[in-house]
Amino acid sequence: MRQAQPPKMTDADALTRARARARLDRAGFLHDEVKLELQERLTDVNRRFTAPALITPFMHYWADFMPEAPRIAATDHLNLIEGAHDLVIHAMALHWADDPVGQIVQSARALKPDGLFLAAFFGGESLRELRDVLQQTEIALLGGLSPRVVPMGDLRDTGGLLGRAGLALPVADSLRKTISYRDIFHLIQDLRDMGETNALADRHRTPVPRQFFAEADRIYKNTYPFQENRIQSTVEIVFLSGWKPDASQQKPLRPGSAQARLADALGVTEFDETAQPVENNGKEGGRL
Repeated sequence: MRQAQPPKMTDADALTRARARARLDRAGFLHDEVKLELQERLTDVNRRFTAPALITPFMHYWADFMPEAPRIAATDHLNLIEGAHDLVIHAMALHWADDPVGQIVQSARALKPDGLFLAAFFGGESLRELRDVLQQTEIALLGGLSPRVVPMGDLRDTGGLLGRAGLALPVADSLRKTISYRDIFHLIQDLRDMGETNALADRHRTPVPRQFFAEADRIYKNTYPFQENRIQSTVEIVFLSGWKPDASQQKPLRPGSAQARLADALGVTEFDETAQPVENNGKEGGRL
């Protein structure tokens, strides 16, 4: 008996159309920041990678980043060769993946031992203001809710994807920015130019009332005002890194195997958390 497939979050055809219409020449500033951040992280690794690969749906805009790396389309099944690369970068696409763990597993399989996986994508704090405003507007005008913003993962959740994919020395962190816009219409235009408009499989397909976005703009300006009569929009970019396991990598020490006390190294006094509180002038007090 065939196992039922989980429902798709993303309408792949709609996402392909949105990305094809993208104008990153007008709205690629976040991609530019990600390029710089990834380059800094690679510099900090202090290692020369000779067989990199880059996964991205925006191949033309990323052509100037590690031009020697083959470009891999960000599809469900990545066109990667097992064990062929010492570096795999997944750039600005993982937030739309129906199976992000599967994407990282495929990337990990393509790594040589001690190869590095890096990913950058939009995190769960992105567009939180827009999400709230659209929900308020739908309740006020339509009496219900529909999915309009992709549910991007929380940093704590996305960090766990690396271990599930079998990568060692996992690290997850994020970069947050506040961007101001004249109004909600300019924000939506930027999202169109970024190829990040609504491509959710469960989205409503019928047009909203004419006054919908005018009301959304009013709510946005009242709820999330920014200086000079503008509105603010939060962007979070999550960065993940992990290494293909190899015998040469450092391993964490076993509990209790340390040869020195952390308190001695820091020059502080260590207290026993199981001890009873001390008496202070006849009154029970905390530890000093």
